[in-house]
Amino acid sequence: MLDLTPKEIKKREAITINPSKTCQPVGAMYAALGVHGCMPHSHGSQGCCSYHRTVLSRHFKEPAIATSSSFSEGACVFGGGSNIKTAVKNIFDMYDPEIIAVHTTCLSETIGDDLNAFIEDISIPDGKRVIYTNTPSYVGSHITGFSNMVKSFVNSLAESTGVKNGKMCVIPGFVNPGDMREVKRLLKLMGVDFTMLPDTTGVLDAPMTGKYEMYPKGGTKIQDIIELGDCEKTLALGSFASEAGASELEKLYKVPYTTLNMPIGIGSTDELIMELSKFSKQQVPYEIEEERGQLVDIMIDSHPYYDKKKVALYGDPDQLIALSKFLLELGMIPKYVITGTPSNVFEKQMKALFDEFGVEGCIAKQNADLFELHQLIKNDTVDLLMGGTHGKYIAKAEDIPLIRIGFPVLDRYVHSYMPNVGYKGAMRLLELMLGALMDRQDRDAKDEDFELVM
Repeated sequence: MLDLTPKEIKKREAITINPSKTCQPVGAMYAALGVHGCMPHSHGSQGCCSYHRTVLSRHFKEPAIATSSSFSEGACVFGGGSNIKTAVKNIFDMYDPEIIAVHTTCLSETIGDDLNAFIEDISIPDGKRVIYTNTPSYVGSHITGFSNMVKSFVNSLAESTGVKNGKMCVIPGFVNPGDMREVKRLLKLMGVDFTMLPDTTGVLDAPMTGKYEMYPKGGTKIQDIIELGDCEKTLALGSFASEAGASELEKLYKVPYTTLNMPIGIGSTDELIMELSKFSKQQVPYEIEEERGQLVDIMIDSHPYYDKKKVALYGDPDQLIALSKFLLELGMIPKYVITGTPSNVFEKQMKALFDEFGVEGCIAKQNADLFELHQLIKNDTVDLLMGGTHGKYIAKAEDIPLIRIGFPVLDRYVHSYMPNVGYKGAMRLLELMLGALMDRQDRDAKDEDFELVM
């Protein structure tokens, strides 16, 4: 590992080493799995589809179903029109989904396949649907793909009768089923009638029943998506993953939307609860007040262990912004915050957050990779590392505790069932962080004791 100065690090533009992201189709496939009876379809080669399924299956420890157009050399030359026409017929005949959600791969995008024309030329069975979105892997990240697929569901399915149904559309962002369950619990406690799109609860955290179901009971119902045009309002949790779908619904059917931070920590969860109270016109129930009070109590009790501790974070932009705010609320210092997702606003939003809390010397970078993060840590180390599985090599090399959070987490279990959002999620995160910091402190103390004895 080379020791580079920050100026030398900035010059490296021709290569990405250990990216802090994956490709668009992964996010598009995840969004499609959050719709009931939906078969995600990868318009490209079998290898691409297998990789995307593998990443999701390893993270959630559940089968991620998907089909492929199975490009061969001929499709690369003549286009994949015949492939997708055959694929759609076979999928409906063999797997009988309610809807097929097609996303593209690098190959189909590079050769310029016109999916709209292909799909219009397909004979689709009565009562079935086929939608698509463009997800070139060389643009954006899995967050971009998730956003594009959600927008496509809205654009392709949502309708309006002209009569409002009193419901709120909630776009939860690229989060685990455990997070979606927690947001849904808060919505119900606040008396909000809602449709969540997508909703992977009951799909990628489905119970073991002894019988395999290709289409589990969970997921957003197609009829509920159709009725989104009659919603009173849309709530987008995280601008990068959720705002495009909310904006599309406003453009099509004049449904107003509000974009909030992902509700991680005290402040961001407070904003969510106040927005829900404003919508439902109900007081915040004691159950939620009690949870907030418990979180504050834990923060006060454990303050000496986390105060002024420096943290390096990597992952998805929506999560990083909210998580950094929570760390700042705790009195911790998000020293380095990097995302692999390209963005023109991430660094500005992070700088505004640093300015709000009056911290200096923190670095936030978009379109960055874990090699760069490692160099930054070598120049000035941190007390804690937070992000997905691939940061474990930095943690091991620099002897820094790692809290696995975000996507992907490939080498641990249960994480996708547990929330990181809401007051309950903040308690869990605080427990994980305190455990790692206190274990490190105990280990260092034992080392000192051993040296004294010797």
